Amino acid sequence: MKTIVSYFRYFKKELVFGPLFKLAEAIFELLVPLVMAQIIDIGMAQKDLTYILQRGGVIVIFALVGIVCSATCQYYAARCSQGMGTVLRKSVYHKINQLSSQQVSQFSSSSLITRLTNDVNQVQQAVAMLIRLAIRAPFLVIGSLTMAMMIDRQLALVFLAAILVIAMVLGVLMTCSSYFFKAVQRQLDRVSQISQENLEGQRVIRAFSRQQLETERFDQAAQASYKASMRVGWISGLFNPATQIVINLGIVVLLYCGSFQINSGVLSPGSLIALVNYMTQMFLALVVLANLFVIFTKAAASAGRIEAVLKTEAQIVGGTSVCTPTEDPLLELEEVSFGYNEGESAVEGISFTIHTGQTIGLIGGTGCGKSTIVQLLPRLINPTSGIIRFCGKPLQVYSLADLRKQIRIVPQKAVLFSGTIRENLRWGNETAGDEQLWQALELAQAKTFVEAMEQGLDTMLVQGGKNCSGGQRQRLCIARALVGHPQLLVLDDSTSALDYQTDARLRSALKTLSPAQAVLIVSQRIASIRHADCILVMDQGRLVGQGTHEELLETCKFYQEIVRSQTREDQR
Repeated sequence: MKTIVSYFRYFKKELVFGPLFKLAEAIFELLVPLVMAQIIDIGMAQKDLTYILQRGGVIVIFALVGIVCSATCQYYAARCSQGMGTVLRKSVYHKINQLSSQQVSQFSSSSLITRLTNDVNQVQQAVAMLIRLAIRAPFLVIGSLTMAMMIDRQLALVFLAAILVIAMVLGVLMTCSSYFFKAVQRQLDRVSQISQENLEGQRVIRAFSRQQLETERFDQAAQASYKASMRVGWISGLFNPATQIVINLGIVVLLYCGSFQINSGVLSPGSLIALVNYMTQMFLALVVLANLFVIFTKAAASAGRIEAVLKTEAQIVGGTSVCTPTEDPLLELEEVSFGYNEGESAVEGISFTIHTGQTIGLIGGTGCGKSTIVQLLPRLINPTSGIIRFCGKPLQVYSLADLRKQIRIVPQKAVLFSGTIRENLRWGNETAGDEQLWQALELAQAKTFVEAMEQGLDTMLVQGGKNCSGGQRQRLCIARALVGHPQLLVLDDSTSALDYQTDARLRSALKTLSPAQAVLIVSQRIASIRHADCILVMDQGRLVGQGTHEELLETCKFYQEIVRSQTREDQR
């Protein structure tokens, strides 16, 4: 909780003035029963209309001042809670962007979305209640008890007994509910995860006719969430009835005992009415406290989940150096190994060099570690051993932003964002003019279909670029990478949706890049990499071959098998 509480430093004024105004409102509220007692004991007893109107005017003034104080507190509470929510969301989102893909996977994207939305909302609500009610409610309880003692100490014992009983009830219910609130959050994560999977995989679900099964899976998760919420609701629902029973019993005892004191002349009728009013005020304040316990318990669970993200140390931290690509070789890997799980290596002992102006091919079977190598280059993940140098220096010395400007990856799954084609392409270079964009589109073999669109670069793309074909999306992603003129362009099987002719034209166009640039093509197709200056062959996480197409046909059995299998498929 310390991390979350530290954010209060941005809202010191709101946290001071908000409760103060609410406290002022509570003070005026506590004075009203005393004025009412005077009206009954003096004004009504003596039938003095002027006195009654004067005291009634005082009550109206108290009410108006209370309204002003309450509205001012509401303003400060809104500023603090909404500001707190905004700052928390920014901090969590910023932290998520710092985490490695491994760390994001450990939390799961659906859980992170829930933490950014629902959990922050819970904390927001708690902050608002903290300013508005967390001081007011206890003050009214203590104030009502104090006022009751000033009127009659013996009858004030009824107040004290009611408070002690309610405190015991709340303690028991709070202990029970704390566990279930955490269970509710876990179930919400599960519902979010299934929802996200189903929304992203609609085509696959329909292709396999899994709609009914997925609906049932979602229903099961929703039902589990419902049951967990019902358990919490049942426990929370006991707060108010339990409080009401105790307070109403207290009022009955108060009236019973007070009637004897009135008859004996120890207590006036106005004072008894004041005591009943204070008992009612205390009852309402205790109900508010009960609800606050529910809200704060939920918020504590949510704050813990948010804090777990904020306190996670980023595994990948950049240096301060700026890439100045003047050294050759451009990229060197020396005995690089990496494992996603401890004791298991996805890649092991990888060594190769990429020189400026070269086109390098990388091929291998499924799960051989090609994508792992690709993620290591821009430091999306860090190697567990070995060293990677870029322009003669270890990757760790460069700032992450600058390194990733010089090493651009185009993944197999084309990711585009809602907005115009121009806006998407400028991810590669925010200051790029239209001429640069068209040049990149031409190199990526995307110029023709973009020109054919009615609005050209201003064509709107829906989320994920779903209004373009798979091949078009891949070419737009390649163009986006080319706009930034990276020193190393990495195509991670990012031409898989292209036909052979378009793929060939793209490879031919990439040869016209600056001699200072290099291209790494990761592909399943021999045709895509056979003309590369050097081909790297991987099998089961190891580099088993390195050389030109002709050299590998003579020296690498695994490469020969790949060539034979693809040749047979082409002949069919």
